[in-house]
Amino acid sequence: MHRVQVAVLGVALLAGCAGAEEAGTADPVDIAKIGQVKSTFGPEFEVTEKSSGLDPKMLENQKPPEGVKFEPAACAEFASMQTLPADLKGNMSAVIAEGAGNRLVAIALETSQQVPLNDPTDECAKFSYAAGATRGTIESVPAPPVDGVRTMGVHRVVQAAIDGKVQTGEVYSYVAQFGDYQVIVTANPLVVPDQPPAPVDIKRAEALLVDAVAAIRG
Repeated sequence: MHRVQVAVLGVALLAGCAGAEEAGTADPVDIAKIGQVKSTFGPEFEVTEKSSGLDPKMLENQKPPEGVKFEPAACAEFASMQTLPADLKGNMSAVIAEGAGNRLVAIALETSQQVPLNDPTDECAKFSYAAGATRGTIESVPAPPVDGVRTMGVHRVVQAAIDGKVQTGEVYSYVAQFGDYQVIVTANPLVVPDQPPAPVDIKRAEALLVDAVAAIRG
């Protein structure tokens, strides 16, 4: 079975603010401590850790390809308006957990300067897009509040015709930002041949965001 690609636009594409005003980072922050969230997963999960330098492109909105139609049409500009500093550098550490029908990823980022986030207008809090045999929706969703941290959430759903069959994929993404640090959590169903996708465990994803922020600030 082909994996339906859901993250059509950037990680931080659509952001509905749902938290406290952003505060400074007076306390030491260590992104490597995100590994502590491994203890929140039971034996049914396979958990791995990764760390590397930051590729700024992972934070930048992808320009929609030619032929994509948006509804409302004004959201086409919003979908590609985020730009990043040309000299942005940084590091990242991640925990990846697969089990219980879900794949959850928690990424901690430390950047050389604060990354601008792209807040949606009211008109683009939920919008749809279509291109050929692919269509989908992107909408802002509530994110868990964290003291002194700006939190945001987005839900993406995409349908694509592959080998004559329509397949549907979805992903929930949550972002927490404070100063030059971000935590990004994504959650999506695992693709298992001949089985329907499991529901996304939204509560676990929200809790993972809170736990990851607490771990790197602790």
